[in-house]
Amino acid sequence: MTTWVDASSGASGDMLLGALAGGGVPLDVLQAAVDAVVPEPVRFHVEQVSRNGFAATRCHVEVADSVHHRTWRDIRVLLERADLAEEVRELAERVFERLAVAEATVHGSDPLDVSFHEVGALDAIADVVGVAAGFVHLGLDEVVVSPVAVGSGTVTGAHGSMPVPPPAVAELLRGVPSYAGPPGAPARELCTPTGAALLTTLATAWGPQPAMTTEAIGIGAGGRDPQGHANVLRLFTGTPSGRAAGPPLLVETNVDDLDPRVWPAVIAALLEAGASDAWLTPILMKKGRPAHTLSVLVVADRADDVRTAIFRHTSTIGLREQPLGKHALDREMVAVDVDGQPVAVKLARHHGVLVNAQPEYDDVARAAAALGRPVSDVLADAVAASRRFFTGE
Repeated sequence: MTTWVDASSGASGDMLLGALAGGGVPLDVLQAAVDAVVPEPVRFHVEQVSRNGFAATRCHVEVADSVHHRTWRDIRVLLERADLAEEVRELAERVFERLAVAEATVHGSDPLDVSFHEVGALDAIADVVGVAAGFVHLGLDEVVVSPVAVGSGTVTGAHGSMPVPPPAVAELLRGVPSYAGPPGAPARELCTPTGAALLTTLATAWGPQPAMTTEAIGIGAGGRDPQGHANVLRLFTGTPSGRAAGPPLLVETNVDDLDPRVWPAVIAALLEAGASDAWLTPILMKKGRPAHTLSVLVVADRADDVRTAIFRHTSTIGLREQPLGKHALDREMVAVDVDGQPVAVKLARHHGVLVNAQPEYDDVARAAAALGRPVSDVLADAVAASRRFFTGE
């Protein structure tokens, strides 16, 4: 999996969370990780917003008032005790350690004793842990980050008025590409310390979008909506173009002697082997024998695995193949709320116009089970909630 982060309009923890949610990461993945770490109540809330005319996903972190001022030492204990996947824990620890070292460098103190001020607040802990869980969910094979827009002017923080980028951000971005920001951007901070620490920890490379087949796009919104500047961070996920070289193949075979009860297992095995899709068509063969045509779509580099799976799981002794052209609509994942349960919705656009909004069935079934309601009722509510994407509400 390749991920490209477009930080050309800045970066913050909540922008990354919004991009992850908009790019298809289920909200409960983010919520479960944060619940495992933070002792006080913290909830994520996602809404669809507009930033300078562009649709984006805004992730709100709702926290209770807290009187705790935590140091890196305190936060490390919370992470070590949390019931987290080891990859998520390790990534979150690296982000906070990077923050602590940067703060200690600019203030001349011990990293373990650094009090993070805003960074140590509950919402920032939620940002770091949630983003770590989201990227682990996507896969961390390759994360390429664009040059980071930092902003200009001054910002007021715990130490008074400071030039942009403030000292901690400048230290965190030492040695990586950054610049003031796009034309028309207001004179203000565009990259927060949390955003800088997350990007520099996640990045395996820096630069423009690599050659890749994009499968999902998430657009995370910042809190402000200035004129002349889309305050968003974009997240592109997909496969490196080299892994999907060559046109997709249609692989088919006719089978008339397989127990029909076996077919669901065959389809599952083909999808696991790398098929993009697989289906059956009832046919009538010579001498009036009923049979099925097994059809499989697969990218060229996974075709061998799919052929092996067909021969292993069916009774066929031959296959026919043909290359195909394909036109796919631009897609993105967003979320709607059904009685407090998040349900992912796949949006499809043709020439930029929304033409389809389809709730993900697995999310609908999970929400129905959690709510004790029929799947058909929850699906109807999710479809109704999805209509707002057509009206831009």
